[in-house]
Amino acid sequence: MYVIIWKFVVKPGREREFEEAYGPRGVWAGFFRRGNGYLGTELLHGVAVPDCYFTIDRWDSSASYEAFRSRHSSEYEAIDQRCESLTESESHVGNFLSVGTPASK
Repeated sequence: MYVIIWKFVVKPGREREFEEAYGPRGVWAGFFRRGNGYLGTELLHGVAVPDCYFTIDRWDSSASYEAFRSRHSSEYEAIDQRCESLTESESHVGNFLSVGTPASK
């Protein structure tokens, strides 16, 4: 599995909007669902630092993700610009491959 992780610091008072846009049923997940190989999105909310969030986007492979990004780059950028007003900052934590994932039954 291929995983992309982002960290966000959300503007005060915009938490609900952010969660709606970046959560598993949000605009980003809806956009990614159109891609072959998309497996889902998880949104994590900081406990000790409540304005901090992480998104975890899962794909079956880096090739699936890269193909999707290539085909839909302009739409990706448009959604990113629309959501920019919700955050103080965003940073790409990294892209990862899962290790030791149990085989599917």
